[in-house]
Amino acid sequence: MKKSTAQKLKEWRRFYRQNGLPDEQIDPLLNYAEVLLKKGVPVIYDLNHLCALLGLKKDYVCSVIFCSKVFYRTFEMKKRSGGTREICVPYHSLKYMQAWIYSEILSKIPINRSAHGFVRKRSILTNAKVHQGQDCLLKIDLKDFFPSITINWVTQVFKKIGYTNDVAFYLASICCLEGVLPQGAPTSPALSNIIASWMDKRLYKLCVAYNYKYSRYADDIGISGAYISESFISTVTDVIQDCGFTVNNNKTRLYGQQGNKILAGVSLANGDVRIPRNYRRSLEKDLFYIMKYGYDAHVAHNKVRKANYLQSTMGKVDYWLMIEPKNETALKAKDYLSKIYKERVINCKF
Repeated sequence: MKKSTAQKLKEWRRFYRQNGLPDEQIDPLLNYAEVLLKKGVPVIYDLNHLCALLGLKKDYVCSVIFCSKVFYRTFEMKKRSGGTREICVPYHSLKYMQAWIYSEILSKIPINRSAHGFVRKRSILTNAKVHQGQDCLLKIDLKDFFPSITINWVTQVFKKIGYTNDVAFYLASICCLEGVLPQGAPTSPALSNIIASWMDKRLYKLCVAYNYKYSRYADDIGISGAYISESFISTVTDVIQDCGFTVNNNKTRLYGQQGNKILAGVSLANGDVRIPRNYRRSLEKDLFYIMKYGYDAHVAHNKVRKANYLQSTMGKVDYWLMIEPKNETALKAKDYLSKIYKERVINCKF
């Protein structure tokens, strides 16, 4: 049976009295604990207490807090729009610490309803459906979204939850790399949504005033309505900059009624939610030849060298079905590819 806040505080008081603390010292400690317990997050009094909760030695936790760089491996990932994105993946021990912070603390913090990225039961599909049927779509990209979020912002998140300045700094340091939010850490998506919530709130209210729809998927902002003026775009840019983020002007797009609207990889052309036309045509072409001539013949003819080409193609079909769950071509392809995959798993033939 889950204990109430009052029961937990009673246990804390008993613990302190057994350790010889007078009530005048106990009361401030319990007041601090009560704020955290009411939010469903763990009470953390100091660095020693944090180490005990993590089950790690103090020297190790301090090395992460004050020299986090050595606990990451970094690599470049190609962007769909061109260029590369730096991904910083924490090693197992640090990843465990960050996963604990996410599970025990960050997952308990409500996320603005306009945020659809990295949120349970929300996705690129729910993000796109906000704008379905609208005549105009404004797409804005936030430049260097994760790296633009500094450790000071992250520290403020933990302070607002109720943690002391020192504890907030320790938690923020575990979540940051060289003073900013790394893309690749399990805590970064939740922290980015929490920190961007003030911007989401302001932009949502602005859009309501103009009878527009608003949503954000990670660094992609979508605003739609009957008509969107250049002056409104300027106002939105000002709000974003005032909130501490930067607009990537090279990626700002304003689609009209007849435009092939694309938002976070989803097409909204003609009022329908679909996968982008060029993506669909390329995938349909591959699937046609695979199902007509056979998977091996297709791979040989196209000189495919990717070891995971079959799994990659299956993933593309799954993405197609997530956006268009009743598409007959995608359903047939999924069934065909699944049979091939099962045969190759059984026979270890890749």
